[in-house]
Amino acid sequence: MNEVALGLKPETDMILIEHLPFETDGGIASRARLGLIVLATDFTIEHEWRAIMAGLPGVALYESRILNDAQITPETLRAMEPRIAAATDVILPGAALDVVAYGCTSASMAIGEEKVFARIREARPDAKCTTPITGAFAAFRALGAKRIGVLTPYRADVNRIVADYIRGRGFEVPVFGSFNEQDDSVVAAITPAAIKQGVMTLLSHAKVDAVFVSCTSVRLAEAARAIEAETGVPITSSNHAMAWHALRLAGIEDVMPQWGRLFETQLA
Repeated sequence: MNEVALGLKPETDMILIEHLPFETDGGIASRARLGLIVLATDFTIEHEWRAIMAGLPGVALYESRILNDAQITPETLRAMEPRIAAATDVILPGAALDVVAYGCTSASMAIGEEKVFARIREARPDAKCTTPITGAFAAFRALGAKRIGVLTPYRADVNRIVADYIRGRGFEVPVFGSFNEQDDSVVAAITPAAIKQGVMTLLSHAKVDAVFVSCTSVRLAEAARAIEAETGVPITSSNHAMAWHALRLAGIEDVMPQWGRLFETQLA
């Protein structure tokens, strides 16, 4: 092949060397490829997941975004179901993914986990699947937690879906708190100190085995260990639990105590 065929401008003083030898390895995903579907309005999940994955060489994260409404209502949550397959399909098209995670807690409950998984498998039939609430349930089992304190940012009708869904899967919810804020951009700006205070308020009202902070926009992951040290109660969140579950589903069993008690456990 000559220079013109390669699209190069002919130069009399250029030496062209083709077919250089090379070798390949597993790339940055030598241990696992994780696909993550992020809400179009989410400010937080990518930051928290990247921070967690940063300590895991060979584990790669690949993301897409799914169109959603910034106002969180049962109707806007359910409206995402038909879009899930397409959002999955654009993550490394044609390449295998070990796990695909759908990043919306309340929509996973409003739609139903199995329906979410079915839409993911339309595009990735061989991938393992998780959602924030799927990860949370796996976390509760791994921690041996039955009585769960729940903290959310949602409005009342979404909170009813969350409480009913968790109780319907065999867990007790003796205390439930909410900031009652339906705008994702506002939720993402709630300070970690305010989240911690919300957790402390829940713990002052009931004895629980663990606390779950629902919503992928909420910032909790980096504070989980410190809150646990202060309260003695395991704590997890949508991003925190789903990241742990995705890793464990992919066969990544590294113990990471810097991220709290959950990251010292394996799947039950």
